[in-house]
Parts: sequence; C-alpha cells; structure tokens
Amino acid sequence: MSFTHAGREIRKVAVIGSGQIGPDIALYFTKVLSPFGVQTVVVDVSDAALANGKAKLEKKVAKGVESAAFTVEQQTQMLGAVSWTNDYQKLSGADLVVEAATENKELKGKIFAQVEALVSADAILVSNSSHLEPEVIFANTKKKDRTGVVHYFFPAERNLMVEVVPGADTSAATKAWLLSFYEAIGKVPIPVKSRYGYALDPVFEGLFFACALLAEAGVGTTKQIDTVCKKTFKMGIGSFTAMNLTGGNPITAVGLDNYTTKINAWFRTPQSLKDKVAAKANWEVAARGEVVEVPDALAARIRDDLLGAYFGICGEIVDAGLVTIADFNLGLDVALDMKPAFTYMNELGTGKALALVQAYAKQHKGFPVPKCIEEHGKTNQPFEVPVVLREDRDGIAVLTIRRPKVLNALDQSVFAEIKTRFEQCDRDPKVKGIVLTGFGKKAFVSGADVNFLAKIDSVAMGEQTSRTSQVCVDAVQAVKKPTIAALNGLAFGGGIETAMACEARIAQKGLKVLAGQPEANLGIIPGAGGTVRLPRLVGIEKAAEMLRTCRPISSEKAKAYGLIREEVDGDLVARAVQLCKDMAEGKAPRSRMAEGPMTGVPASLPAVDIGHLSKKVDEILCKAILGAAKLPLQAAIPFEAKCFGEVCGTEDMRIGVDNFIKNGPKAKAAFVHR
Repeated sequence: MSFTHAGREIRKVAVIGSGQIGPDIALYFTKVLSPFGVQTVVVDVSDAALANGKAKLEKKVAKGVESAAFTVEQQTQMLGAVSWTNDYQKLSGADLVVEAATENKELKGKIFAQVEALVSADAILVSNSSHLEPEVIFANTKKKDRTGVVHYFFPAERNLMVEVVPGADTSAATKAWLLSFYEAIGKVPIPVKSRYGYALDPVFEGLFFACALLAEAGVGTTKQIDTVCKKTFKMGIGSFTAMNLTGGNPITAVGLDNYTTKINAWFRTPQSLKDKVAAKANWEVAARGEVVEVPDALAARIRDDLLGAYFGICGEIVDAGLVTIADFNLGLDVALDMKPAFTYMNELGTGKALALVQAYAKQHKGFPVPKCIEEHGKTNQPFEVPVVLREDRDGIAVLTIRRPKVLNALDQSVFAEIKTRFEQCDRDPKVKGIVLTGFGKKAFVSGADVNFLAKIDSVAMGEQTSRTSQVCVDAVQAVKKPTIAALNGLAFGGGIETAMACEARIAQKGLKVLAGQPEANLGIIPGAGGTVRLPRLVGIEKAAEMLRTCRPISSEKAKAYGLIREEVDGDLVARAVQLCKDMAEGKAPRSRMAEGPMTGVPASLPAVDIGHLSKKVDEILCKAILGAAKLPLQAAIPFEAKCFGEVCGTEDMRIGVDNFIKNGPKAKAAFVHR
C-alpha cells in the first residue's frame, strides 16, 4: 500500500532525530499516512532519545483516544506503522526523508551524506532546520535538485504551518511537489526564499529580542512585558512564556547573533539571554491564573515599542522579497498565532504604523524603516492582503479561497474579494475560463462567518445583509466565460451558494459529506441565493428537503441529483482546468442556468420531518422556495433577500444565532416557533 500524490508514490517516510520535534513530525505522518499503509521510521543514534521519543508519541496518541480525537482502532494502526531504530540501514526504501536533528550544519551535512547513499536517486530529502540555508545544509549533497528545507513549528503535530524553503539548486518540480504534498496531507505550506532564519523565525525571535531590550532597560518586568505582548498581538502566550515552553533560549541566542550579519545590525544576543542560557534558566512569567497589573501609561509605552519593532521586522522581510504579503500574513497567523502584521497595520492605519516604526528606529541603532511601510504610510494607503489567490494555468484562472483556520469560511470581505476576482478575470482577455476552489482537503468553504449575523438588529438590516452577499455571488454567475467550482471538500451555506453560481461543479470522489444548507439550524434561511439556485439545479422537491432538514449530501448523491457534473478520482483542480478549457473551446458542453421562472411549480411542498427546527422559520423558507421558483432569476434573488429579512425579525433567529455562538454547531437550539 502507498500514498500517491502528483505522480509520486510514498511507501515509507523517514524522520531522522528523536529529540524535541522529530517524534511530533512522525506522529503527524503516521496519523495521516498510516491509513494508506505508509510506514514511518524514526532513526536516532541515541537509544535513550529513541525510547523517549517513542514514549512521547505513544502518550500523545493515548491522549487523543481519551479526547475521542482517535479511535482505539486508529491508535493501533498509527502505532503499528511507526518503527524506532538506531540503524541507518532502515532508511533504505524511504521515499521522503525529513531530518530533524540538532541545528548544526556539520551534523546535518554528515547525516545527508549517509542518507543519500541509502535511498533511491529520486527520493525527496528535506531538513527541518529552523535557520540554516538549504545551500549550507546540502552543500555536499550530490543530487541537490531533490533537496530543500521544510520548517515545522511547535508543536509539529498540531501547528499546521510549514515553511517550504528551496535552495539555489532545488528543482521547480521538487518545490511544487513539496507545497502540494503538504497541503494534501493537511498542512498549510508557504513558499519562502532562502535566507538565514527564513521568514517567520526572525519575527518570533525579533519580537522576543524587543521584549528583552525593554526588560534590560528597566521599562517593565518580564511579567509585565509578557502580559502586554500577549494582549497587543492577540497571542495565546507572550514572548517570554513562548521561549520557556519551546526551550528556545539556546537556539535563539545563536540565531540573534547570526541575524546581526545576515539581516541587519539591530539584531544581537542580549546579555540577559546569554545569562539565561548559561544558567539553563527560564524567564520569570505569570503563573497559571496569575493576574499581572500593568498601569495604563506603562502598557501603552510597551505596546507602542513592540508594535514599532514588529511592523519593522515584518516590513524588512517583505522588502527582502522572501515571501508575499499574503503568505507572510498567513504564516504569522497560523505558525505564530499572532495578529498578522499587515492586517494590523491596515486596521491602525499605515500612516500610524509608519510613525511607530520610525519612532522605534530612532531609538535603536541599526533598525531599518522598511520601504514598503514608507510607501504605504506616507499616503496612509492600506496593504493588499488577498485571501482569494489567483494562479493562471494555460489560460484558465484558478482562484483559491485560503482561510485554513476557519475552513475557508466566508465573511463579507471575502464575498467582495470573490466578486472582484471574477470581474477582473472576466475583463482579462488572456483568461478563457475560471476555476474556483478552496485551500486544503477538508473544505471548499465551510459556510459563512456566523458572527456577522449577531449584528443584525432589524428586518431591513437583514434584507440588506442578504443583498450584499447576493450581489457578490451574482457577479460570479454574470461571467460569460466558463466557470467551474472544484469542490475539494465540504461546501456548506455560502460556500455551496457561491459554487451554484458557477456554470458547473465537480467534486473530489468519495466525499461522504459534500454539500449542505444548514441555515435553518441557526434559525435563518439561505441568503446568498440558495433557495433560488438549488431548486433550479436539482429540482424543487430534492432542494426543499435539503433546505428544510439541513441534511447534507455526499458527492455520490450530488452527482445523482445533478448538483455536480463529475466526481474526480485524482487531481481535482487539474481536471477542473481541463474541463474549463474544453468548455471554452467547444469540446465540452456548456450548462448556464436558465434565467426564467421555473415550470411546474407546486402549490405547496411535501411534508418533511424538520425535527427540532423552527416551524416559523420553515414557513418563511417554504415561501422563499416557492415564491422564487415562480419568478425570473433576476427577481427571485431579491425576493429571497426579503424573506431573509423577514426571518431576521423572528424570535427564533435570535435564539438560533445565540445558541450557535455560545454552544457551537452541534447544540440544538430551543426554538419557540415565533
């Protein structure tokens, strides 16, 4: 058995190093690859390290069973697929090798010299380095085109981010395969150009350095600075606490000194960090539950100082061309769990952000004011931070919605960005068609962001909210070029509504849960065209059952219903691109939605069991379905918005939305049917 991706078959993966991060990397591999029969081997020269790593992995899997993240059967499968050895000969046959040894270039070079002699010529070799350039690590590797850095983040089995860093000799095919492979196994990869520290560690370590400088200057205690840092950047923990938890003092001490020559003269290892490393001591931080008081004036001073440092560090990385703003923002959010810098600067105003950076640079020798922040700040122009990414393939624009932390959920800004992207592609003479898909393998779009519903305070506001979304979705349907939604995972609510505005839909084969309209669970009805387009695609009776019961359907049933054109076993986006191209060239049939009223509209809908759901909401939903069916498409869409507004005037809408926000999607709302 094996896992096949993009023409490459993976039967065995190897992790070298059973220290702090190696076992966690192995845990993730066995979690996602053992169902395909892939074996994971962990190699380390130390028997003690192997024993500790094995115990660590087994303990985490056992905790997963306790929390119901894994079944007992999965536990058996996962543990059975991992082996632990000090015998490097066991690397033989590995198709992918991830080195996670100590951050030492001589050691890493020695390891890969051994590895290269034991694996096939086309095996992929990567290092989980946190700082060293791939050119340094693989300097003596004979076949450098199949090498690169894949930088994991703590804890590696839960933190989804990886930086993919190709070296000067890494082939484009290797880089592309690594990016798509890690996305396929559920990680969030971003490409980063080679420089010491890459894109994200200079932020993690640089922000810590800024905190340490404040403490050394006596501006505040480490507890106070840590508390303000956590609050300022919306982090789960502050920089000092993060350093304690990750055991990062020694490697940060080395990294900061190297940044002095590799990045700029501001960076250096502060004396306080040298002292902590020498004493093998942690930083003094708040104990669990301890409240640290910070006077407002002091908190403001610390906050502004840290913001100036943070924005400046991030701006320099963009100036250096290491990473795009969109990828960088995503990395800061996912890997470091902090408010992304460019979103933050947009919210504050780039003019104010520039002033903060300039103030910091004035006080700290060698700290640069980045050109990108100067250019935007002088006119207070916001940065463009797209979440709908465009890649053109052979005349077809592939648009990918990328919001992995919320499974690509839509809010009003994302709806607007989709509208803009479709309109841009429609105007572009080089574009023959458009494919819309979602990032990752779990979701095309998990639905709409529910939080905006809580802000609706009137029937009129409800109708306007619906119309705002509808206008964006209507722009998708208005495109005359072929448009295809490639449903890579579940498509709920606003996601399937957007997909239905595309001319055709295809989906990954074998999805047990593909499409659903769960709005009635929240005490609302679809507001982005669902009551209008779904009946036109699958028929009134089937659509009404889906809408009224909220029960999702599989990809197989979606194909039988006519909701999707194909189930795809293989590369979904590649198939969507080919189909879109064929449609543009007249080699495949077009299927634009008819714009007139539906025929044979019944006087009423068949009875269905709606369970605990609101009878009042169901009454309005039935009115929306039947009323829209009798109208031309252009009039049916605003009719749905009126019905959506009506729902927003019910008690059950408040009950449903409040229940969802407070208790989550699985808790049943206690509707009163009013």
